[in-house]
Amino acid sequence: MGYLNEAQHQLVSAAVAEAELSTSGEIVPVIADRSDGYTDVILVWAIAAAFTAMSIFAAFPDVFLSMVDWLLGGWTHEWTYGEVIAWAVGIGLVTFVAVWALLSWDALRFVCVPSPIKAQRVRMRAVRHFKVGAEGRTKGKTGIMLYLSMREHRAEIVADNSIASLVPAEVWGEAMADMLAEIRKGCVAEGIAAGVRDVGKVLAEHFPRGEDDDNELPDRLIEV
Repeated sequence: MGYLNEAQHQLVSAAVAEAELSTSGEIVPVIADRSDGYTDVILVWAIAAAFTAMSIFAAFPDVFLSMVDWLLGGWTHEWTYGEVIAWAVGIGLVTFVAVWALLSWDALRFVCVPSPIKAQRVRMRAVRHFKVGAEGRTKGKTGIMLYLSMREHRAEIVADNSIASLVPAEVWGEAMADMLAEIRKGCVAEGIAAGVRDVGKVLAEHFPRGEDDDNELPDRLIEV
């Protein structure tokens, strides 16, 4: 799905073009709907819920079976060992399917994914996109990517080695803060543009634009 319209894309593209006027660095902004499907996390939650339900049944079988007797008309049934096992497995399967279905709903799924896992997956996807789209694609290896993952509410900045060796990761904190401040207000394009401008200022200090500098990467926002 697209988060930004044409005018918003142009706003970000203009910010990239302006920022690159004073630096040989190449800035690539990327916005993604999500960085991962988290099916493995859903699976873990579903399995944990299923085993929890089965364990509770195993701890209090008489309570559950009495409820079944009541639902069947109140007549006490002599449950065999096989029937009890079947009920335990059935409860586990129903719980597994129910939890899987619930967590397939995006709004609930992303709430249930632990923050450290979100941060790790966003970072991994940002690095992957950078390697494909920007790493080593400039003569001076001065590419840098601003990556925004909407579902996880996370952002990353990934840079070529020549930039990373000179600029500590914490320096990008101001760019991240300015970007996220606007995004939290619902101004996604304005937030990305603010981040681009801040990154451009840092790059201009360390990698000023030369007279023979070429624009090696497109000045545009990429939506994936």
